[in-house]
Formats: sequence, structure tokens, C-alpha cells
Amino acid sequence: MKGAIYVRNTLGRRIERFTPFQPPHVKMYVCGPTPYDYTHIGHARTFVAFDGIKRYLSLRGYDVLHIQNITDIDDKIIRRSHEEGISWREVADKYTRDYLEQLEALKIKVDIHPRVTDHIREIIEFVQALIDKGYAYTAPSGSVYFDVDMYPDYGRLSGRHSREQWRQEEEVAREKKNPYDFALWKAAKPGEPSWESPWGRGRPGWHIECSVMSTRYAGGRLDIHGGAADLIFPHHENERAQSEAYLGSSPWVKYWLHTGYLTIEGEKMSKSLGNIIVLGEAIKRWGSDTLRLWLLSGHYRAQLEYNEQSLQQAGRLYERLRAIAQEVQRRLEKVEPAHYVKDSDLQALASLEEIYARWHSEMSNDFNYAGAIREVWNLTNLYYKQIQYTESGLLLGRLYRILNDMNKVYAVLDDILAPETAAREAADPYIDLLVEVRRELRKRKMYDLADAIRSRLLELGIILLDYKDRTEWRRK
Repeated sequence: MKGAIYVRNTLGRRIERFTPFQPPHVKMYVCGPTPYDYTHIGHARTFVAFDGIKRYLSLRGYDVLHIQNITDIDDKIIRRSHEEGISWREVADKYTRDYLEQLEALKIKVDIHPRVTDHIREIIEFVQALIDKGYAYTAPSGSVYFDVDMYPDYGRLSGRHSREQWRQEEEVAREKKNPYDFALWKAAKPGEPSWESPWGRGRPGWHIECSVMSTRYAGGRLDIHGGAADLIFPHHENERAQSEAYLGSSPWVKYWLHTGYLTIEGEKMSKSLGNIIVLGEAIKRWGSDTLRLWLLSGHYRAQLEYNEQSLQQAGRLYERLRAIAQEVQRRLEKVEPAHYVKDSDLQALASLEEIYARWHSEMSNDFNYAGAIREVWNLTNLYYKQIQYTESGLLLGRLYRILNDMNKVYAVLDDILAPETAAREAADPYIDLLVEVRRELRKRKMYDLADAIRSRLLELGIILLDYKDRTEWRRK
């Protein structure tokens, strides 16, 4: 049986058992892009990591709502519009199209993709509520700031516990009560986009956007809030403060998860260093499936190094998986159910189950992609050593199901593996055979493996009914 899932919560920096607010429902918000330039592989590292988390939670029976915002108004967008000689709206639309195209190429499916400029009214209402509650104040310019001193738990998410560490530079810092207060609403500047508000024309501050859109679509609290590690301060610290102040309750987010940096030759990828790799170009070179496997080969919290060797290795694993999936698919169409299973096939079946159990163990341990991908390699090695020439439909059918489950996270074999309905129909004779094998195992007093078969079938929705002289099965 698969065990509980554990995650490392950035808030408190400790490992915790994953128990969502309202299981099996999971509400997950991931900070999306500010579309002022082409999407790069650093962005992909975060987006693929959380897509994998969503997919694994779904495999484990959770119903995941994935929200990922698009910040389509920002200082960087305005600057880029001046550089390119086009409107800020054209800049946002141009690079949003690129972002959505790359998500599709990497098979990332987001349930709700809210854009900031579609939620100005809700942002204004949120800011006004913070003013009414005494957590925010209006400056003479018409900008609105969050009063950090009013939120006593500030700094705990980032681990910054002194006011000296909280300083947040604003262009008009002199009008703030404290240098660490942050903008909720920015007063309009000549030539910049702005909207009407009770405090005059202006536009939203960066941090308020995510609080408004996440609470709107999640209905309040979040089970998971994700993003890159460089967002912990000030962005996520500020989000947490203003959201809990607005909701009047804590915690707003149960689990904060953050991805590690993507590096090139040991240095963090950044525009200032000129080492940005555009995602579209990386996909053209390596292929989206190889790139996706590589992005899911390192622990999501660890630093991931971009280099030729690691991507070539991911390519080799991708080719192995495709070859095995194609062979298993083809052979399952021809193999005939047997009434006897060789001892060597039973041993291979036991080894296969051990690999599958370890894969789940790694994924359940804070979504340890590095450990999980080792078990995928082990599966391919087992196939070529012990399964490649088997005539056992039972063994091939079980391998097929395990490949299908793993692919629900990796999503690199979708064009090979049969749809779930076809696999279900094809599985019936193998379920019959598995029941016969279990009966033989019980006769040999190999109860541990017999019980493992019963447990795994139950997880797949197959109930075994033991009678005195026979065993029958039915689906839930």
C-alpha cells in the first residue's frame, strides 16, 4: 500500500504530512509570469515542477485545482513597450502568447489562468477592505501602502526577523510610514496605464495581484502556494501578510513550496549575466519530452544545473521508455493468457513491484523527482534483463499499468499508451490470471506476495471475494 505524502513547508522549514483543508480537494496557486520577454528555461523549471506535483497528487486520488496567474501590467512591461515602440498591452499579449505556447509544448495544463488587468475591480475592493480594517493607509500622492507594523507575524515565512531586513525600496519611499511598508496601489504617472480608484487614478502593486486572484478562485484558503525560491521575499512574505489581514484568519496557505534555482556553469540564470536560454529554443534543440524529463529529474527544491550531459542522459531515458512502451503495447496485443507462470516471471514481477513501491515512496517524500527518476531507470534495466523476452501476459500487463501510472506524472508516452478504457478492457484476462497466481501463492504459503496482490488490485478498484473453493473479483 502507498503511504502518506510528506512535504517540506517553507513556512517553518519542516517536513509535514500532507493533509489538505478539504480532502480530496487540493487548491494550488503558482506564481506565473510577467510577460515582458520570451519564456526561458528557468520559468519552465518552476512550471513543470508544479505540474508534476499536480499530476502526482491526481494519481493519488486528489482533485487538484491549479491556478497560475499572468501579471500583464508591471513596470517591466511598461519599460519594454518604450524599448519596442509598441503599447504595453501589445507587449503583454505578445509574450503571453509565447508563454502559453511553451506550456502547451511541455504538456502543462493550468485550470485557471487569471490576468491582472481583468481583476482591477476586485483588487480595488481588496485594497479598500485593508484600509477599512486598519492594515493600510493612503499617502498624499494617492498611493496606498500596507502597514507592516500592523501584522505581527511578518518575516516568519522568509526567516527575516528584524526590521532592518524588511526594507523594501519604493520610488516614493519618503511618503511611507516605514521603509519596509509596501505598495498596494501605485498612483498614476504621466504616460503610464492607470485605472480609476477611490484614491485617484493608478494601478495595482505587484504583491496585491496574487492575493486577490488566488482568494477569488480558491474561495479563500490555499492548500499549496508555489513559486520560485527568489519569490519568498518580498513577494510571498507580502502576499501572506495582506491575505491573512484581509481574511482575518491564519493560515491562509497551508503549505508553501518553492523551487530551487536553475544554474548554468554554476551561476544562477539571469538577464544581467546574459546567460538566459529561451525555452522555445531549448525545445527545438532537445525536444519537449526530453526537456520535460530532465526538468523532472532533480528534486524540485534543489539547484538544477543546465548542461549537455544531463540533457543527453534524459534523452537516453526518453528513448528507452518509448522503446519499452511500444514493445509492451505490441506484445500485449498478441500474448495469450496462460494457466502457469514461471518462477522467473514471478521473481521479475516481485522486482517490478519493489521498483514501483520505491517510486511511490520517493514521490511521496516531498515529491523527490531525483529519487523517483532513479526508479524509472531501474525499471528500464529490469525490462532488458528479465522481462524483454517473457511470454507472460501477467508480467507484461503489470508493467503496462506501472508505465501508465508513471507516465501520468512524466507525460512523455501519451501517444503510445492506449487510452484508459482500452487498457481496462485488455486487463480483464490478466486480472483472472493474477487471481490464479495469488491462489497458487497462498498454496505455497507465500502470503506476503499474495497480500500485496490483493492490496494492489484494491487500489486499482478490483475487489477480491474469497470463497471456500474459489476466488471471484469485481470492480468497485
